[in-house]
Amino acid sequence: MSKVTVVGAGNVGATCANVLAFNEVADEVVMLDIKEGISEGKAMDMMQTAQLLVFDTRLVGCTNDYAKTANSDVCVITSGIPRKPGMTREELLGVNAGIVKGVAENLLKYSPNAIIVCISNPMDTMTYLALKALKLPKNRVIGMGGALDSSRFKYFLSQALGCNANEVEGFVIGGHGDTTMIPMARFATYKGMPVTNFLSAEKLDEVVKSTMVGGATLTGLLGTSAWYAPGAAGAFVVESIIHDQKKMIPCSVLLEGEYGEKDLCIGVPVILGKNGIEKIVELDLNADEKAKFKASAESVRGNVNALKDLKLV
Repeated sequence: MSKVTVVGAGNVGATCANVLAFNEVADEVVMLDIKEGISEGKAMDMMQTAQLLVFDTRLVGCTNDYAKTANSDVCVITSGIPRKPGMTREELLGVNAGIVKGVAENLLKYSPNAIIVCISNPMDTMTYLALKALKLPKNRVIGMGGALDSSRFKYFLSQALGCNANEVEGFVIGGHGDTTMIPMARFATYKGMPVTNFLSAEKLDEVVKSTMVGGATLTGLLGTSAWYAPGAAGAFVVESIIHDQKKMIPCSVLLEGEYGEKDLCIGVPVILGKNGIEKIVELDLNADEKAKFKASAESVRGNVNALKDLKLV
């Protein structure tokens, strides 16, 4: 019997749990929140769609009762305050670090073998924090940012091409931030053909820029962080782990020499299966891509150093 816990029943966490249930990724999904009644109410609401949407996953909501999360295979952390308009992910660091550390430690008490998927922002830094706080092997702590950024990249590519998004391939590496992500235009394809066959350099540059500010664009429109795509991206990562799908998904993982970096979590393509990160895929980057990745890593490292200054790791 497979079990997934989602901590945080806000927009992102609830969407993640809903997608997991609808797609029957696990036999049981537990939602936990600190606010009384929120997770219970949302779980009940979702369970009342089971006969309408025809799924058999059992959804359970609880208020701060980590005992109910016991023996989870995967735990998703969405806890923290959302990004407000004009607020950078980095500004969330001080507030969300304490929240994520406490949540991660509580989860591990009841699910010592769980794989941790981090969605909380700033995501790369929170992934590093969880990894160091829990002292787990690096294959068991994963940041989902690259999965979301890649989905946004494919959306903007499909809009520019005027095609079905499911016929486009593309991915994003680097930090999960408006200035640190690197949409890999050189590798993007439409039905196996390079998108450069169909899009001008100028149009492709527009797609890249739209992807990089994709989160901020939605925050400006919605007045808060987006949730449908982030929640679904979290569920997508969980599904590859629970079902041992061996999908190649860009995720934030600890590098130990790969891509010329070490002691930081940042987005790179990985193979995800039942053991979590089963392989880090090293791309043959060109000089421009290497320079961008190095700059992205230095930006992420600034937050890691801030964690160390705060004595959180």
